[in-house]
Amino acid sequence: MPELPEVETTRAGLAPHVEGRRVRAVTLRRPDLRWPIPPEISATLPGQRIDAVRRRAKYLLLDTAAGSALLHLGMSGSLRVLPADTPLRDHDHVDLVLDGGGPDSKRVLRFNDPRRFGCLLWQPTGETHALLRGLGPEPLSDDFDGDYLFARSRGRSAPVKAFLMDQRIVVGVGNIYVAEALFAAGVSPLRAAGKVSRERYAALAAEIRRILGHAIARGGTTLRDFISPDGAPGYFEQELSAYGRGGEPCPRCGRPLKQAAIAQRATVWCGGCQR
Repeated sequence: MPELPEVETTRAGLAPHVEGRRVRAVTLRRPDLRWPIPPEISATLPGQRIDAVRRRAKYLLLDTAAGSALLHLGMSGSLRVLPADTPLRDHDHVDLVLDGGGPDSKRVLRFNDPRRFGCLLWQPTGETHALLRGLGPEPLSDDFDGDYLFARSRGRSAPVKAFLMDQRIVVGVGNIYVAEALFAAGVSPLRAAGKVSRERYAALAAEIRRILGHAIARGGTTLRDFISPDGAPGYFEQELSAYGRGGEPCPRCGRPLKQAAIAQRATVWCGGCQR
């Protein structure tokens, strides 16, 4: 599933090609993805200008005066800006036909989703969609730091890894980045969240910010052409120390990395370096 850096890479790649353009029409080739596509997408979105492309957690929002189209890429979704006459591929479920001046005015924003775990929903202006209510702070915002994590973790017996993956605590820090941040900070994913010190949470918050920022920067350096027929986000080249490396030597001490399931997710850590 795309994590925060991939979604941010997608946002940054799409924004120059869709912001300021008006949605001329919406083509829905099926009535639902993960959930039914609400009628406002077809009834309200056409005629609206896309004023901004935002990200909240792992959701993308196309902001207009009337409201926002809310998109999630799910397990396998992708968004591409293409010439309007680009032939369809399997699983091209949605087209937003975009207006605009100049020779490249006939474009579509096309949503492809083979597994259909993504979504296309609607958020009226002035309201917050139910999926976005109760979410924690963005990990790259000023609201997120070690003091915040320390305060929220008091009295919690759940493993610190599960705590950090709780979207009510902090958004967008998925399995890959939690594993990498815990390794970099030397914190065992098995340790109870309430037993981690303020100092170690400061290190964890700093590593989460560093690793996510690096991943976004790597994605930014490998962006593909978002308006070519095969244009897809240039996802960052992962440079992983722990995630997916169970049984391999620890990059620090050489011991075999351990692997187990925590909160139903595969977890890898070093029993020597992470305490």
